[in-house]
Amino acid sequence: MRQKGIDNFMKIQQGLRSYIAPSAPATRRPCDGTESSLRVEFGFTPRWFRQHTSVDFSERWHVDPLYRAETVTRMRKTLRQRFPTIPIGGAFEESAPGSLDGGYGALLVAAVFGIPMTYYADNWPAAAHDYLSKDQIKRMRAPRLEDAPVFVSLLEQMDALEEEYGRIEGYLNWQGVLNNAYRIRGPEILTDLLTEPELARHLFDIITETMINGMRLVYTRQEATGVQVRHATVSNCLVNMVSPQQYHDFLLPCDQRIADVYPRFGVHNCAWNVDPYIADYASITPLDYVDMGLDSDLAAARKLCPDTRRALMYTPMALTSKSPEALRADLTRVYQELGPCDVVMPDIEAGTPDERVLLFWEIAQEIAAQ
Repeated sequence: MRQKGIDNFMKIQQGLRSYIAPSAPATRRPCDGTESSLRVEFGFTPRWFRQHTSVDFSERWHVDPLYRAETVTRMRKTLRQRFPTIPIGGAFEESAPGSLDGGYGALLVAAVFGIPMTYYADNWPAAAHDYLSKDQIKRMRAPRLEDAPVFVSLLEQMDALEEEYGRIEGYLNWQGVLNNAYRIRGPEILTDLLTEPELARHLFDIITETMINGMRLVYTRQEATGVQVRHATVSNCLVNMVSPQQYHDFLLPCDQRIADVYPRFGVHNCAWNVDPYIADYASITPLDYVDMGLDSDLAAARKLCPDTRRALMYTPMALTSKSPEALRADLTRVYQELGPCDVVMPDIEAGTPDERVLLFWEIAQEIAAQ
């Protein structure tokens, strides 16, 4: 039994872990074998960085990688000054500031299909509510990415990064099939599942194909500079808006189709209760990462996904509102029921006292050391 536990732990260490670059939406990256059994990944919103560094996150930040790199240097310096004992965002000093991290926020795929973006000085881009009609969806085919303006811009960014740094580092946020479908079709996609199921399936299929094609194009370009990316993740932030049966019938095949392409694959469930979906997630092969909210049956998730790097999404509201005793109780439960795992503390907002972040980190370190 002890040897089986050791084998499972080693498999988890070879999986995927949470990764939040400065001001970027959360994504995942390969484990490097140094992961703690209660590893905390902190992330701060653009508004937090705007308050403390005056960085402007408008359109230029997303389309000019050298400007983005300059701001990343400033953000890293601020993080090191405010949290010198916490490795927030990884070993910054060991990597170049220029990368794809954070580019276009979570809207790259939606933009490929022509959904306009609104940029903000202190926030991630937002998708316009300029949804495609039923007839437009029926006529839709997977786009040629090299013809999409947002991908033309992305290719130019990769050229600029290679010229400046010799390598194209970083991870774009491809989102998930339902997330992208919602931005393209709007709330009608939820009605389509009931009244126009083949229309919904058609849109999901095209989005899945486009995500796979996009990853291949970007990863191939990165590999030419010596950067190998061999994983994919999907963000199922809206999964709680569909029934478990709808996920099983319509979206699980899409997630598996993406997982089939790469040796490592992960599912971001957001901070929702994962219980209705975890059995389906566990059926995906490979499954190297899965996260969930605190209301989930954590022990059941660990039992269903013993070889998967698991993560608990802890909300910024809980960070600021709960007593130290409640924070300790939550982290102790997570460690005992879900560990070894990540605790993802994303979207820390402007106005959050530094002391709260430091307290959370200290409690996690104490528990992991027990």
